[in-house]
Amino acid sequence: MHRYFIYLAYDGTAYHGWQIQPNGVSVQEVLMKALSVVLRRETEIVGAGRTDAGVHARLMVAHFDSDAVLDGVRLADKLNRLLPPDISVYRIREVKTDAHARFDAVCRTYKYYVTLRKDPFARHYAWRIFQPLDFNRMNEAAKTLFDYTDFTSFSKLHTDVKTNNCRIMQAYWEQAGENEWVFTIQADRFLRNMVRAVVGTLVEVGRGKLSVDGFRRVIEEKNRCSAGTSVPGHALFLVDVGYPDDLFLDAD
Repeated sequence: MHRYFIYLAYDGTAYHGWQIQPNGVSVQEVLMKALSVVLRRETEIVGAGRTDAGVHARLMVAHFDSDAVLDGVRLADKLNRLLPPDISVYRIREVKTDAHARFDAVCRTYKYYVTLRKDPFARHYAWRIFQPLDFNRMNEAAKTLFDYTDFTSFSKLHTDVKTNNCRIMQAYWEQAGENEWVFTIQADRFLRNMVRAVVGTLVEVGRGKLSVDGFRRVIEEKNRCSAGTSVPGHALFLVDVGYPDDLFLDAD
């Protein structure tokens, strides 16, 4: 048995998220069907995580198994011919047989985009803000994330995870254009809805409705009702998933 990591990107607009759903089309389902057609057998794939409906990925990783040795370049080319225009396979790499796309990931990075003006070309990929925000204060609040590991306040309620602990590695806002700002956050793992809840609460700080100390109290209260509302998913991108080098059997 051979195991492979598949690196892909997708525009999540038309999908009910990554994970297979009983009532809507998912990225995982479309990719699995294409892979099964090309390999001529039912092929299960396991993703590095699950993105919600409408959320995009510049880079998602998933794993699948094959009885035969595969040519990753040829397989990626065949998949891209079969997949719809909003899903693209970048590369396929052979990994150790016990490598796991989800459990072996050491970090994940997301970016959230906001725009301060009406922009017809950004409407699907950035959230429009209608009033000025204090991004310096938002960055000051974001730094407090490094002081904690329990992020129950930013987790979707009634999920099946065993722990709400995460280790934050990066969290900052930066200007990406005259009217555009982007929030980058990296952690070893994320809770359901966590990034959108963090951004929503930081926006409350930027609007002056919540102080930096208030943001800290939100984390400490470990209560989802204390945090801000979740911001829309269409402006959120998964941009990277990191793994230990020793998982890979091919030379990078």
